[in-house]
Amino acid sequence: MRHDLVIFDCDGVLVDSEPLSNRVLSDNLARYGLNLTLEDTVSLFLGSTMTGVRDKARALGAHLPDDWVDQVYAETYDRLRAGVPLVAGISDLLAALDARALPYCVASNGSPDKMRITLGQNGLWERFRDRMFSAHVLGTAKPDPLLFQTAAAQFDATSPVVIEDSPSGVTAAVRAGMRCLGYVAHGDGANLRALGAEVFHDMAEVPVLLAL
Repeated sequence: MRHDLVIFDCDGVLVDSEPLSNRVLSDNLARYGLNLTLEDTVSLFLGSTMTGVRDKARALGAHLPDDWVDQVYAETYDRLRAGVPLVAGISDLLAALDARALPYCVASNGSPDKMRITLGQNGLWERFRDRMFSAHVLGTAKPDPLLFQTAAAQFDATSPVVIEDSPSGVTAAVRAGMRCLGYVAHGDGANLRALGAEVFHDMAEVPVLLAL
């Protein structure tokens, strides 16, 4: 299948920020009475907005203050500024897309400030700054398909493909009627496959999947 746009998620797809962000979240929630393992945190909150995390954490018994979202963002950004690597193989994949003149963009539930931190320190900010779609700006987040639909419309794309790593992202892509490649660095990805993603485990597989 030939595509005219590749839509990347950011955290966990372009940058390997999920382990660090989830550790910050786990440590923070423990201070408010909700003790979760790192695995629990990933399972419960991967792909969620921070307001969604707040509401779910409160339902699970965390006693969070009114300014908790701002607080946890500040803690997370401080940790991310200390350094976060690119997902293995992303640089080569972007070079392959450039070589074929295949447009790409990023569509994330994360904020522009967060993407400026993570993409900026890895040399990708200039590459994505004019093709960046954030739920914080649009006002609606995955699994709502509008984020991906807005990105496709901006590029006049009729056959976009989404690269995601979270259930909410895969669900958004499927709801938008878009092909979704589900990146799974560890594990079999059965949860993403069940939602409709084509699971892969290495960014080096993507050029073949896209028939470049």
